[in-house]
Amino acid sequence: MAISNLLTFTNSLLLVILAILCSNGFPNLFKPQSNQTNIVIYVHDYFTGEDASAIAVGGRKGSESNVLEFGTLIVVDDPVTEGPRIESREIGRAQGMYINSQSDGKGLYMVFSVIFTGGEFRGSSLEIQGSDLFTLKEREFGVVSGTGFFRFVKGFGIMQTENMDLVHLRAVIKLNITVKHY
Repeated sequence: MAISNLLTFTNSLLLVILAILCSNGFPNLFKPQSNQTNIVIYVHDYFTGEDASAIAVGGRKGSESNVLEFGTLIVVDDPVTEGPRIESREIGRAQGMYINSQSDGKGLYMVFSVIFTGGEFRGSSLEIQGSDLFTLKEREFGVVSGTGFFRFVKGFGIMQTENMDLVHLRAVIKLNITVKHY
């Protein structure tokens, strides 16, 4: 009888300890807390010049299509820098594509990777996706994935046109990115 009472007491004590642990953060051992990182980078999207980094590959007029025309598909390999000037330190490349997906020609759908080749996040990448209504001052986009430092990332960004030369089709885009990751 004494052994049975001892086992009942021990089991009850274990249940009470387990209940206290569960109510005071024990589940955090199985659910790690996320980190938040804020990044400001500049993408240099150039259609002309010796340093051109974007090209139309299809559209109504084939590869002669213009980025400002509905249906034009553009492939990019744009420099990413720490500051707005091209002379700023290059820390990566924005590689992917966007398509003019708005019938009046004033909106793009973009999907590209920011591949960090230098700086604090070297060897990591962020996957960017979303709409770019480039006539607006600020546009929001989604960060849907990442690698390296940014594994299991989710987030968003605010895009602003820092500089636009419509005659030569050259633009500098500021990306202010906020992500949560583990």
